[in-house]
Amino acid sequence: MDRRKFIKGAGVAGVAATAAIGTPAIAQGREKLTMVTAWGRGLAGVFDAALHVAESVNAMSDGTLEIDVKAQGELVSGLGPVFDAVTSGQADCYHAADYYYVGQHPAFAYFTAVPFGMTPTELHNWYYHGDGHKMHLELGEEFGLHSFLCGNTGPQAGGWFRKEIKSAADFNGLKFRMPGLGGKALGKLGASVQTLPGSEVYQALASGAIDGTEWIGPWADEKAGFQEITKFYYTSGFHEPGAGLALGINADRFNSLSKAHQKMIEVACAETNQWNLHQYLANNSEALARLQAGGVQTLEFPNDVWDAFGKASIETLDESMDDPFFKKVRESVETSMKKSAKWDELSSVAYARQRTRVLG
Repeated sequence: MDRRKFIKGAGVAGVAATAAIGTPAIAQGREKLTMVTAWGRGLAGVFDAALHVAESVNAMSDGTLEIDVKAQGELVSGLGPVFDAVTSGQADCYHAADYYYVGQHPAFAYFTAVPFGMTPTELHNWYYHGDGHKMHLELGEEFGLHSFLCGNTGPQAGGWFRKEIKSAADFNGLKFRMPGLGGKALGKLGASVQTLPGSEVYQALASGAIDGTEWIGPWADEKAGFQEITKFYYTSGFHEPGAGLALGINADRFNSLSKAHQKMIEVACAETNQWNLHQYLANNSEALARLQAGGVQTLEFPNDVWDAFGKASIETLDESMDDPFFKKVRESVETSMKKSAKWDELSSVAYARQRTRVLG
């Protein structure tokens, strides 16, 4: 089956106001792109990245190319319909985490994060100086997308729990929010894994619909208010060591733009990628101090839990190796990651360890 034709013909479930999306706006040399997002309006960091790329494009184009940002639920409700709206041409572009779409193709995970995967530096090395962006575009061809990395959360925390995790057995029956292949790996430990939009996570945790959740890190988690519900916070996670965000543009719409406008989008995405990563890193430590002052216990998973995470993660990745494209992307990522890690461990990791030892 031609998946792109199927998607275009299938329509979009969950579009709250299809008529309001309309057709692309082109008038008197000015163009407008409607962006749907996976994020609730004001959601710290992720919605900031969506706004930032739009504002950058609007400024660079001197108003000749406008991106109109719609938050989750304003035009499209649900994570899947965000993707469907763009691939079907009912919206021009989306801002989301591509691992939400592993149901469409498991390789989408690599353009956000996979368990025991790449740090932000390693991801960017692969994406900009390896095969990463080329593979992102190749994957997008199947769905009629032209995509760019457009934000990064940095290393994500292990998450918030109602009780301490003392062994891998504690995940058995645990209702936990975790998207992507990390969530699939956690399911192998017996967890009942859910994928919820960020705007729904607080209420699900507060009501007891879930027993725990990962979100992003101290700054975004504090903004979300999870510390009001539980005080057990695991600060290091296996699932997203450097999660990329993406701008996915309908390929036909992208190709209709001038070369100058296309380049503006590319440059704005790369700048947003850097800006957003450091937005998180600049805010996390102070937010962590506030959380701790408010009684939050910062914890680390025991080694045997990490071992269980590792075993489940390898099994999860291996399950998709019968897909030729997934196999190609995984091999490319792991080759690049090994090359990047070798120097990083001998230089910056060793330096950070010595700096802490010398200066405290």
